[in-house]
Amino acid sequence: MREDKSKLLRSLTIDRSANKVERPKSRWLPISAAVAACVVVAFAAFAAFELRRQDQPKESTSQTAPQPASQLQAQQQSQQGATNGKAAGSLAASGYVVARRKATVAAEITGKVVEVFTDEGRTVAEGQVVARLDSVLAERDYELARSRVETADAAVAAITADLEDASRIMSRVQTLSQKNFATEADLTKAQARVGVLSAQLRQAQSQLETAKIDAKRSASMLDKHQIRAPFAGVVIDRSAQPGEMISPMSVGGYTRTGICTIVDMDSIEIEVDVNEAFIGRVTPGGPVNAVLDAYPDWTIPASVIAIVPTANREKATVKVRIRFEKKDPRILPDMAVKVNFMREAKANGSADASAAN
Repeated sequence: MREDKSKLLRSLTIDRSANKVERPKSRWLPISAAVAACVVVAFAAFAAFELRRQDQPKESTSQTAPQPASQLQAQQQSQQGATNGKAAGSLAASGYVVARRKATVAAEITGKVVEVFTDEGRTVAEGQVVARLDSVLAERDYELARSRVETADAAVAAITADLEDASRIMSRVQTLSQKNFATEADLTKAQARVGVLSAQLRQAQSQLETAKIDAKRSASMLDKHQIRAPFAGVVIDRSAQPGEMISPMSVGGYTRTGICTIVDMDSIEIEVDVNEAFIGRVTPGGPVNAVLDAYPDWTIPASVIAIVPTANREKATVKVRIRFEKKDPRILPDMAVKVNFMREAKANGSADASAAN
C-alpha cells in the first residue's frame, strides 16, 4: 500500500525541468523575428537612398545650362572688386555727435526766479531774455543812484554859477585897482573867492562822475536780473522753475545753478576714438562715411577736421574730430554714430571698376 501511495504521489508532481527548457524557446522566437524584420527594412532604405544619390548628380548636370560669357565676366569683376576692397579696407570707429558750443545759462547773482521765457525745443536768439529774477531791491538801488547823479549835477551847476559871478567881480576889482579906485585887499579877496569856487567846482565834478559810475553799476546789477542767451541755439534742457532760488554757485539746499542748456546746432560734429595702432591711416581732410545708430540706412558724407594731438593712456586711443558735410535737423547731439575712414586705395579701385564698366 505504501508503494502504491508513493507511486500515486509521484505521478501527481509537476515536472519543472521540462518547463524551464521550453519557456525560453517561446519567449525569444517573436523577438528574433522582429529584429530580422528591422534589419531587412534598414537594408532596403539604405539601398533606395544610394540609388537616389547616384541618380541626382546626373539629373542636375543635365538640367544645368551653361552661363553666358558676359555673366561670367561680371562675376569675375565683382569678385575682383571685393578682393581689392578687402585688400584696401576701411578703418571703422564709433563715437558720438557732440556740439562745440554748448552752455548752461545761469545768473551771475543770487536771486529768486520770477519768470522763465523758454522751454525745451525752442530756438533762442543771441541776447534774448530767457528768464527774469526778482529785481525790486536792484530797481530801488538804481533809482537812488540816479538821484545822487542829479544832486551832484545840480551842485556842479550852482558852483559854476558862483564861480562865473566871482570871476566877473575879480575882473572889475582888477580894473578898479589899476585906476586906484580899489584897494589891494579887495583884489586879493576877489581872487581868493575865485580860487575857492574853482576848487569846489572840481570837487563837485568829481562827485558827479562818482555818482554816474555808481548809477552805471546799479544799472548793470539791475540788468543781471535779466538772464540772456549767450548765443543763438536750441534749448535742450530747462532746469529752473519760477519761485526757485538760483545762484552762480551751489550753496546747498534747493538752490539751483542754471536756468537752461543751449546748444548751437551749427557747431555739431563727431568725436570718435581711434586705436593708436591705426591712427596712421587717418589723414586730416580725408573722406568719411558716417552712419547714425538711429538711422542705420542713412549714410552721411563727412570729413576729418583734425586729429587731437594727444593719446589716452588707459584706452590706447586717439581722439579724431569729424565734420558733417551737410547739416540736417535729424542729427542731434549725443547720438551714437559709426564712421568708416575711406582709404585712397579703395576709392581708386572703385573708380577703375566704374571706368571698366
